[in-house]
Amino acid sequence: MQERIDLIKNVYTAIRESAEASGRDVSEIKLVAVSKTKPVEDIIAFHRTGIREFGENYVQEFVDKFESLKDADILWHFIGSLQRNKVKYIIDKVYMIHTVDSVALAAEIQKQAEKKNVRKVKVLLQVNVGNEPQKGGIEPDELCRMFNEISSMDRISVRGLMSIPPFLSAEELRPYHRKLYDLRTKVISECNADPREFKELSMGMSADFDVAIEEGATIIRPGSILFGERS
Repeated sequence: MQERIDLIKNVYTAIRESAEASGRDVSEIKLVAVSKTKPVEDIIAFHRTGIREFGENYVQEFVDKFESLKDADILWHFIGSLQRNKVKYIIDKVYMIHTVDSVALAAEIQKQAEKKNVRKVKVLLQVNVGNEPQKGGIEPDELCRMFNEISSMDRISVRGLMSIPPFLSAEELRPYHRKLYDLRTKVISECNADPREFKELSMGMSADFDVAIEEGATIIRPGSILFGERS
């Protein structure tokens, strides 16, 4: 346990130093520990160190972990690609969905929220900042239109943007993080998003969360730095 506590301390020290370096308040930054493919026992161990927000990528794995840990004080983030026919399984269990990339997916979230009487579902719009054809995400030029359509759905609360940038070094990723920050600013200024609600930027993982914080991240998603490398 002491080893995990020391690890968390080091990560939070890095978060604080990155925030201070960019003149930001560290309280603006949330850590979501990405626990995909890792056992429930690992989540429990990190939960004991004080982490309360965890991210999962796969629906069945998330549902199984939710059931195992439903009495724990955990906010679950779904950060993987989400098929419309799987929305019904997570809609009443998840704190936030990071990967909304189409009006069709949002409409299914709206439909299932109505069915299960979920008053509001917090979502982020996933943006394809690297214009990579193999990745999901909204094209930047489509963002305002998508925001307006999705934010009109009364069971959905659009809280900001998320990105999965190209596989590059931390410093090479800086312009992609800056682009997501600029896109959030654009949606607020040109699409009438409420800055009090539309404030989240989910970007930065184990290898680049420090740079992401310097460029405005409010949610970072470290995984391997906490749980170890995945097979």
